[in-house]
Amino acid sequence: MRHVGGPAALAFAEWDNSASERVTRLVSALTGASVAAAVPDDIWAELWAKFLFVVPFGGLGTVTDAPFGVLRSRPGTRRLLVEGMTEIQRLAAAHGVPLPEDIVLRTLDFIDQQPAEGTSSLQRDILSGRPSELDAWNGSVVRLGERTGTPTPVNRYLYEVAGVLAARAGSTGK
Repeated sequence: MRHVGGPAALAFAEWDNSASERVTRLVSALTGASVAAAVPDDIWAELWAKFLFVVPFGGLGTVTDAPFGVLRSRPGTRRLLVEGMTEIQRLAAAHGVPLPEDIVLRTLDFIDQQPAEGTSSLQRDILSGRPSELDAWNGSVVRLGERTGTPTPVNRYLYEVAGVLAARAGSTGK
């Protein structure tokens, strides 16, 4: 296995955000092995922020077969990234997890710092016919939106089109 993204780091905590000996021991073991590890104040906000990044980028990269550099440089695809991220920000709020008001702008800044040729694992898996996380990513956004009455048109479109591509490539995941 090969890591193809930028510098890796692990963020983790107990589901209730409590301090625990288990988390302290794990942080110590990872940092002792030179692995960047952090315990966020709110693990749920951390998870939703990661979800907000990977899902729209993964779905849009898949349906366009384009890397970071293309998606962030074209006004239309950049706007689709923003709209997809904003849908997830609204979903998080609907689930009682307020994300920072500037989370979309900060995530765009993060995208702007990624290698131009970078792609998502979802994109690579679907286009190679391997099992994917499509249902867990964009599919979850669609289902959570339906449950909360939160519109998710960009993620719904990405889910459906990527699902067609996955079926055509013989990938499982939808």
